[in-house]
Amino acid sequence: MENLENSTDCKETVSPLNNSGSILNSTVSRHEAMGFVLVHAGAGYHSESKAKEYKHVCKRACQRAVDRLRAGGLALEAVTAALLELEDSPFTNAGTGSNLNISGEIECDASIMDGKSLNYGAVGALSGIKNPVLVARRLLSETQKGKLSAGRIPPCFLVGKGAEQWAVSHGIPACPTEKMTTKFSLSGYKRNKRKMELAEQVETKRRKQSHENDIGCLEPVGDIMVEGEENNSACLDTVGAVVVDREGNVAAAVSSGGLAMKHPGRVGQAAHYGCGCWAENARDVSLYSTAVSTSGSGEHLIRTMLARECSTAMQTENAHQALLEAMQNKFISSPFLAGEDCVLGGVIVLRCCSCGEAQRSEDIQALLVEFLWSHTTESMCVGYMSAQDSKARTHISRLPPGAVAGQSLAIEGGVCRLGTTSD
Repeated sequence: MENLENSTDCKETVSPLNNSGSILNSTVSRHEAMGFVLVHAGAGYHSESKAKEYKHVCKRACQRAVDRLRAGGLALEAVTAALLELEDSPFTNAGTGSNLNISGEIECDASIMDGKSLNYGAVGALSGIKNPVLVARRLLSETQKGKLSAGRIPPCFLVGKGAEQWAVSHGIPACPTEKMTTKFSLSGYKRNKRKMELAEQVETKRRKQSHENDIGCLEPVGDIMVEGEENNSACLDTVGAVVVDREGNVAAAVSSGGLAMKHPGRVGQAAHYGCGCWAENARDVSLYSTAVSTSGSGEHLIRTMLARECSTAMQTENAHQALLEAMQNKFISSPFLAGEDCVLGGVIVLRCCSCGEAQRSEDIQALLVEFLWSHTTESMCVGYMSAQDSKARTHISRLPPGAVAGQSLAIEGGVCRLGTTSD
């Protein structure tokens, strides 16, 4: 792991973790707002040429979240602020700049979960809305108001045209696809379209030859693939964030434009309950509050419900070991993915609890925050910041040399103690 810059508010030491990089230990005790945010700009492949842009958007997302925490906002507000920044970046596959589907349209997925109320809101295959997370957040808020007229249960998950109509009817402005499409996403679509047409021509020719020669067995077209498929992890850059606020509440959110050239109507893990994100406050002093956000191949993450699996795993004593085992046993080696030889995904995880002295004294309010990220893709870009830090820190985590994407994993993280002492 690269060297991490010290902020003016933290004293840090760095020590190694088993086969995984390093762990950061920070101690903070000040009369200021408390809270912590961890964001990701996707698990996939992040080229060195674009590393600066990915890191910059993670820094801005952290700053937006921390600004809300410093203003007294709770975790749900802060995580929404972080996602808005990530969605608005043209470099991420979420909101503006999302991958185009096979019809040349943008269809986005997003979800958000509040650890305090355990309420959840999500949208899938949503077109015509600049910030899908705003619709997910509004759905969550509306469910807290109770039943609709005639005793109807309010929706928490909407898809397609119905989701767009609901959003507009609740004051969220529409935004046409052409305004969300960037030069980069459009050029990628055109290249992929040509590759698909060429692949279909080659396949048609092979089938014709096979029929004429009565071979009866066709060789697959393996040399013409949609852009991003060549290294299996180039375009899986879903974005997400996890936050803990001054009261110890946690929240998580995730947003994605989905796979390039996907079929219209396809909904990825970013919208599915327990797959894209998870947040749950501790219900007992012996438990941890946890928040998780995922990225990667949606089909793999849906079939394993990785977000909830990682949250459950975090209740053991050793967070690093628990996440390592969850990624290995519940994801890479999951029986639900037995037929897959390349399992692609990544997670950011936050867990927190009251420090020992906070439990003993009403004069001290302190939180111990452990934060981790892990991925089986070639790389994952993350950023993190506490409400007392002067600036965010960013890092592009990469698999160890020689490791095979989809079969190996990387895991890194740190520990931060947040606290305020009363007069």
